Amino acid sequence: MEKRELGRTGEKIPVVGMGTWQIGDAKNEGRATELKAIRRGVELGMTLIDTAEMYGHGRSETLVGEAIKGLGDDVFVATKVSPEHFGYDQVKRSCESSLKRLGLRQIDLYQLHWPSDRVPIGETMRAMEELVSEGKIRYVGVSNFSVAEMREAREALPRSEVASNQVRYSLTHRSIESEVLPFCEKERISVIAYSPLDTGRLPADRIPGTLLDKYGLTPAQMMLNWATWRDGVVAIPKASSLEHVEENAGSCATRISAADYQSLSKAFRS
Repeated sequence: MEKRELGRTGEKIPVVGMGTWQIGDAKNEGRATELKAIRRGVELGMTLIDTAEMYGHGRSETLVGEAIKGLGDDVFVATKVSPEHFGYDQVKRSCESSLKRLGLRQIDLYQLHWPSDRVPIGETMRAMEELVSEGKIRYVGVSNFSVAEMREAREALPRSEVASNQVRYSLTHRSIESEVLPFCEKERISVIAYSPLDTGRLPADRIPGTLLDKYGLTPAQMMLNWATWRDGVVAIPKASSLEHVEENAGSCATRISAADYQSLSKAFRS
């Protein structure tokens, strides 16, 4: 699996990881399938696993913790604190709760899930920097932040960096290309693309069959290949079945050419 640097950290993460939105609520066989899917993804090199305290009210984190038990340094775990917990004390408590559910001593990437207009960013980031200094988290990230909000977040971190911005990005959702993506590329802030497969609504009929045949890719694999074509972008498609995990893992073994990337981009822009 191809790897890329996370922001300016020097840490390398896989270009395709695993998202866990709506994962963790299943029972019995469904839960067993989700656990197998995550473990299989790790085997295939998709060692970036993203979750959030908001997902299933913590049940997603609990499932991830069960799936990665005993894997140690083989996984890179990212989770998110919810905006209603952005107060200084709340951030600290949320982190402790996430660590407990995940069964970890340290979170690799701790992200602010959405911007808050209620709590000053300085208060939130003071708690985040303390968590770094305490060894509870390694890197700080944000999610769904605009350029102005990223600038404000960076200014509130005197000793740390904003390593990443997790945003929606796919062939069919391109709004970050106007401002957010160019800013992140310029400032070396990784873009972590969520819903890179448009939550399963694949526009298969709009992707030329000749292009799929040329690279031996499925429509989902082509969408992931396209989404991660730029150096500063990694993707976290949902991982809930062995079939989909294995399909996702094979999406970037061969890179589409610059000409084909531009052609596909133009087709979906119009």
